[in-house]
Amino acid sequence: MSTDLGMPQVRPAHGVGNIVEREPFPDVARRELSNTQLRANLGRATSTIRAKRARVVGELDDWEDLRDAGSAIKTRVMADLPALLEQFEANVTARGGVVHWARDADEANRLVADLVREAEPAGPDGRREVVKVKSMATQEMGLNEYLADVGIDAYETDLAELIVQLGHDMPSHILVPAIHRNRAQIRDIFLTEMPDVDPALSDEPRLLAMAARKHLRAQFLRAKVAISGANFGIAETGTLTVVESEGNGRMCLTMPETLITVMGIEKLLPSYRDLEVFLQLLPRSSTGERMNPYTSMWTGVTPGDGPQNVHVVLLDNGRTAALADEHGRAALNCIRCSACLNVCPVYSRAGGHAYGSTYPGPIGAILSPLLTGVEAGENGSLPYASSLCGACYDVCPVKINIPEILVHLRGEDVTARKKAGKLTGQLDAALKGAQWMMADGRRMAALERALPLGTLFAGRDHKFSRLPGVAGKWTSSRDVPAPPAESFHTIWRKRQRSAGGSGSAGREEQS
Repeated sequence: MSTDLGMPQVRPAHGVGNIVEREPFPDVARRELSNTQLRANLGRATSTIRAKRARVVGELDDWEDLRDAGSAIKTRVMADLPALLEQFEANVTARGGVVHWARDADEANRLVADLVREAEPAGPDGRREVVKVKSMATQEMGLNEYLADVGIDAYETDLAELIVQLGHDMPSHILVPAIHRNRAQIRDIFLTEMPDVDPALSDEPRLLAMAARKHLRAQFLRAKVAISGANFGIAETGTLTVVESEGNGRMCLTMPETLITVMGIEKLLPSYRDLEVFLQLLPRSSTGERMNPYTSMWTGVTPGDGPQNVHVVLLDNGRTAALADEHGRAALNCIRCSACLNVCPVYSRAGGHAYGSTYPGPIGAILSPLLTGVEAGENGSLPYASSLCGACYDVCPVKINIPEILVHLRGEDVTARKKAGKLTGQLDAALKGAQWMMADGRRMAALERALPLGTLFAGRDHKFSRLPGVAGKWTSSRDVPAPPAESFHTIWRKRQRSAGGSGSAGREEQS
């Protein structure tokens, strides 16, 4: 299939492009703020990860140089993406693999389902099964739900993804999908959903891991098909790379007869030398480790060793649209480390589910609207899910300027709503009035002299707790202090007069 990156985009029926009705971020976040258990779970987990990351990053004198290198490599990838994709396809094919191109989630889901049907006969109940390595791309596609609808059961093998799946839940973090669950909740899920679990199972982490390992072992040994994502693809060799910490990935990538890898087109790196940079950046930024316990790489088919039926599905699903946005395309540099989530004050209080997207946190607030367009569903509210404090930019291993992109997307959202006639007339009027007032120093001075009159309408505590119209959005969550009894210019003029300099004060006011 053509590698034309200008292909038309079709919104998928699942995943990040889902435009069915759902609650906007502000509504869900407001409700989640009352969930004290969620906030406690998030606070403990993110603070632990932050401390580990800071410790291992502090060991490297050249950390900032590595960040610069990672940013430069990914920027070059985006500039050369069509050629790198063709090079990658040629090298995968030369080593016995098969490359498939998917414009959107619907096409990718159908491709994967067809490949599973070809590789495995249906069981007595008419269903098939596959094992999976954790993959953000397949979550974005809604692959598990799609496969279930067509008679294929997909079993997650990553511990956190298993917890989410057994709990009939949704991931809430890129790295630790079950971060919103504590170990007592996990034990209850295992007792309810695992048929072979010991009824006396405690919530000791070691015993919970052993129960999960026992549950998954039979599936590993039985599975004929595995589905994986990819952290990186190497264009010069056609090599795919998965890094993980539990060994479940190694089992999925080596034992089944058929391996289907779904990879976003932005995950490419030009060469092995470039991979060296990211294998230092990623583990330190994500798990706070110097290196991942398991780093698996495979190139096509190796006769007599590992899967003999290897497929790669290259997923677009809005990535070419994001690439065309010169201000937002840097979001595609993301290596899914989740460092930005762990430092974000908004995420730590609202949790990942509030974002209503595969990608939560600061990176989700820019990536989801870029993949679907700010006008799609409620994704237009995500760029406002930030205090713009800049902590996400400071920790990003590839230096994505998330705050700058957030501001850009907010502007696009305002433009889109204005075109659709959804922008409030009050806001338009207020902004035009402010523009007129600020265009002349004398008008500004007159307004300032009038501000003390506002004290007449403030409460006894000298605060405004409820303002009318669009200003009510501000006072719904905070009070506004009343203006001082005298304006700055009035105080300045009095001081100048007392010092014999009233003339200069008058000139100041006219400036």
